[in-house]
Amino acid sequence: MNWYQLGKAEVEKKLACDVQKGLADKEAEKRGMKFGPNVLSSEKQTSRWLIFLKQFQDFMVIVLLAATLISGLLGEYVDAIAIMVIVFVNGLIGYFQEQKAEKSLEKLKELAAPVATVLREGAWEQIPSKNLVPGDVVKLSSGDRIVADMRIIETKGLETEESALTGESLPVLKSDQAIRTVGLEAQDQTNMAFMGTLVTKGSGKAIVTSTGMDTVMGQIATLMSTAKKTATPLEYKLAELGKILIAVALGLTVLVVVLGIVQGHPVYNMFLAGVSLAVAAIPEGLPAIVTVALSLGVQRMIRKKAIVRKLSAVETLGCASVICSDKTGTLTENRMTVKELYLNDRQFSVTGDGYDLAGKFLDSSGRDVSSSPNLEAMLLYGSICNNAELQVKKGKHLVSGDPTDGALLIAARKAGIDYKAAEMYKTIREYPFDSDRKRMSVIVEGPEKERILIVKGAPDVLLPRCSFQLGERGKELLKEPQRVGQAIDQMASRALRTLAIAVKPLPEGQLGEASMLEKDLTFIGLYGMIDPPRKEVAGAVKECREAGIKTVMITGDHELTAKAIAEQIGILPSGGKVVSGKELNEMTEKQLATVIDDVYVFARVTPAHKLKIVNAFQDKGHIVAMTGDGVNDAPAIKASDIGISMGITGTDVTKEASSLVLMDDNFATIKSAIHEGRNIYENIRKFIRYLLASNVGEILVMLFAILLSMPLPLVPVQILWVNLVTDGLPAIALGLDQPEGDVMKKKPRNPREGIFSRGLGFKIISRGILIGIVTLIAFIISYQNNPDQLTYARTVAFATLVMAQLIHVFDCRSDHSVFARNPLQNVYLVFAVISSVALLAVVIYWQPLQPIFHTMELGLREWLLILGCAALPTALFGFTKK
Repeated sequence: MNWYQLGKAEVEKKLACDVQKGLADKEAEKRGMKFGPNVLSSEKQTSRWLIFLKQFQDFMVIVLLAATLISGLLGEYVDAIAIMVIVFVNGLIGYFQEQKAEKSLEKLKELAAPVATVLREGAWEQIPSKNLVPGDVVKLSSGDRIVADMRIIETKGLETEESALTGESLPVLKSDQAIRTVGLEAQDQTNMAFMGTLVTKGSGKAIVTSTGMDTVMGQIATLMSTAKKTATPLEYKLAELGKILIAVALGLTVLVVVLGIVQGHPVYNMFLAGVSLAVAAIPEGLPAIVTVALSLGVQRMIRKKAIVRKLSAVETLGCASVICSDKTGTLTENRMTVKELYLNDRQFSVTGDGYDLAGKFLDSSGRDVSSSPNLEAMLLYGSICNNAELQVKKGKHLVSGDPTDGALLIAARKAGIDYKAAEMYKTIREYPFDSDRKRMSVIVEGPEKERILIVKGAPDVLLPRCSFQLGERGKELLKEPQRVGQAIDQMASRALRTLAIAVKPLPEGQLGEASMLEKDLTFIGLYGMIDPPRKEVAGAVKECREAGIKTVMITGDHELTAKAIAEQIGILPSGGKVVSGKELNEMTEKQLATVIDDVYVFARVTPAHKLKIVNAFQDKGHIVAMTGDGVNDAPAIKASDIGISMGITGTDVTKEASSLVLMDDNFATIKSAIHEGRNIYENIRKFIRYLLASNVGEILVMLFAILLSMPLPLVPVQILWVNLVTDGLPAIALGLDQPEGDVMKKKPRNPREGIFSRGLGFKIISRGILIGIVTLIAFIISYQNNPDQLTYARTVAFATLVMAQLIHVFDCRSDHSVFARNPLQNVYLVFAVISSVALLAVVIYWQPLQPIFHTMELGLREWLLILGCAALPTALFGFTKK
């Protein structure tokens, strides 16, 4: 079907849709069943069997299985079967860990998927792009990623960048008119928008014609799933650490085996013991546990309204030292309300809050001025030069579109000017707002066929283009623009954002470039609007400051407005600097770097300035988090260490450039994400500390016994059981640990900090040595009292090693003392430890398992010895920070 050749009415008819109401929900559901989800075919998932078999491809596991086979051939069937079962259970645990991580990452991909603004049953709503169906009416705005093939039915300066389709990076100006030419290629179909392309300018509406693999992109198979699982910097560090640990563990294992053989132990026994020790000593489960900890942490962030698009951001969040935040919508509620008007050289107040339509227009003495000259014209023009819409849901008015435009509509409704009055003016052309122009213009045709140019925008941009003003006696020369400037300053000092509006009559048929038309304008007045700070922001800013993180406000607002808001929420301290966009233009990057640490507010800036600000902070050694929502913010977001985009107001381009998406556009969510990011990193350090200290203890107990010419305290199957029971579950539970109370009281972590920094290496070695020593002490005491009962001594040593590690796990929860935290706070850890103790008791007391694990029943006296020895490492070191 050549959709580009059809007129708008023909497209509407063929797709059986209504451009005024959109599809009904039931019809959309029916079409979804027919056409399938709007996604491109992705790579086949690895089968579950392959994932399970992958758990056994580790070199040491293969060696162990080979040794087990030899053991079986030599008649040691019980040991062989026991080791096989343990290896199988270990494989199951690894499989479930990997499955959990993959499911978490898949869920993350779904949450981070693009959305589309669709007309359904007469109301605009945002839905996941995969739910689009042919016939859906879609709204397109600058910065949106186009997520299906569409026939454009309305355009206001709409331009798209189609390099993903054509290789050509220059934007294409779109039309809504039918093209009758036959056989046009996609790049020449200027009334179509294609999946995978990008809206770079303007706005418009379109009807979806094709979805999923039926799109041009789907047919030529150029937009396949490109999401590849890449390791985070932390995972790279751990991979390098793993190589070192393998070398050390193998070296110590070889030493144990050689010394054992030299001392007369059977070669076969020492070989099997050595392989078992190597399997236990090498923390092969570490990468899986790290992935699980990261993915579960990401899920917790999602519950706090923060979507992590790149796992590396989790690690970087803990290093953030500066947050550069937008004001509107992030620090404020993004519910703009007109509170004051400047008109006829006078200032009026407007009552009512939020999107409530009740309100009055009052002068300084409280008298009603709703019949004031030019007031109706100002409010009417503000509602015409406007792309927002008012909707009613559950009895409440909501704004669909830009909040500033919404505030103008609400103000007009308060004066009794509804949408019918605005509809009497037909829009001929729109010159959209962008961050460089800082204004929006429309050419409209009125009821008497008169043409008017209406312009609204930043006062400092608009006033220089005004030669006249509208006074009580009508149009007159703008003789005293400084009076308008004084009104702007007064409004700004009250934290009001100002917007100017102006008009210009046009001769019939006159069109042209905006820059040519937007001069000699007639100034009408100023809107003074407020977007109140979010209630939770002041507390979040304070908490960030205590965490050593500087918050910087970046806004396009007037300096006085920005300063007033910054002071209200605690961003601007006494002596803190405010820098304007004009001052930024006059500074070199070197000059900016010299003062940047004293600047807390950047006002009247453009998105182009953001990149300069990011570079200046980075030059001073800061790790910078940068927020943004518009397409022009993408370069700064990409250049920052942690790019943060807005989930509600953000464009798809900005989201793709970012590593973190705020689902609620709220600054407090950034603070929560940093809090969670710090905790995830600390939890990873906790289970590294636990796993390695335990492994050191296992190796050393065998090495010390051989050096003392004693029998081996543990047999291979016991070593593997310790590895299974005490390493897996408690380590995962540590990854779920709650943050310590001072996690946001510490300074940001240095990104170059090693895994073993802050005394972690000493803690691992010291605790590991002690765990090995106390296990050996318990073994020696038991063996000397009953030299004929080697099984008895080994059972005591086995139980002591397990209990020492399970007690030590609570010491790993804090960098302070073992009693710094409530041991029952982490219920997952308590459950893991109880489960491990129960499994240990089963091996010791259940008779069918005793010959397999070389154990025997123990009495109260033995348990007093076991618990006394097991508690020693924590008792000696658990009360200090070292």
